[in-house]
Amino acid sequence: MKNHLGQYECRLCLTLHTNEGSYLTHTQGKKHTTNLAKRAWEQQKNSNAGPAIAPGQITPKIAYRKFVKIGRPGYKVTKQLAKHAFGGHKQQSLLFQVDYPEIAEGITPRHRFMSAYEQRVEPPNKKFQYLLFAAEPYETVSFKVPSRDIDRSSDERFWTYWNSTTKQFFMQFHYKIDRGGGLAGGKVYDDDDENLTKAQRAQKDELKRMPEGAPDGPQRE
Repeated sequence: MKNHLGQYECRLCLTLHTNEGSYLTHTQGKKHTTNLAKRAWEQQKNSNAGPAIAPGQITPKIAYRKFVKIGRPGYKVTKQLAKHAFGGHKQQSLLFQVDYPEIAEGITPRHRFMSAYEQRVEPPNKKFQYLLFAAEPYETVSFKVPSRDIDRSSDERFWTYWNSTTKQFFMQFHYKIDRGGGLAGGKVYDDDDENLTKAQRAQKDELKRMPEGAPDGPQRE
């Protein structure tokens, strides 16, 4: 292509040529043919991913689906202990069941963990974190749970399941033993155990209060 200075310019390779012969020689060279092949590959890749957009063209707006919120979903939280002990400890776990009977078509429930410093409803407390569940057109619900290391070592320790027939979302995770998965003192105590220390009783009382349900749980701003 000839520019305003009378020079021949290859915009693909970003080179300038003083005459037409030099430009034609360049177009037959290795650099130019390599760049042509590269551009053809990128165009093919973009065409597979979606419609190609010409240079300078305005990117089309994506139409997002809007939903009218219909309230909070029903839920059930179950606290459990593993059947088998590891080194004298039993792993604690939480099982969540969230009901979405009127979930929008084509929507799958999502979840994520939120740190205490992300939310703006309560003063941050590093001892706790928040587990959020979201699915349109329902409001996002959150649960306040202890901020401990979660065991993701296997599908039995951390799993989710969406039952599209009953419209129920299940999630269960276990806490690691080395960071509070078992109660303090190296063993699991029963409620009628008279040998509990003051710290152990405080921890048991804390576990009985956890998790806090969605009505009072924080939402991210």
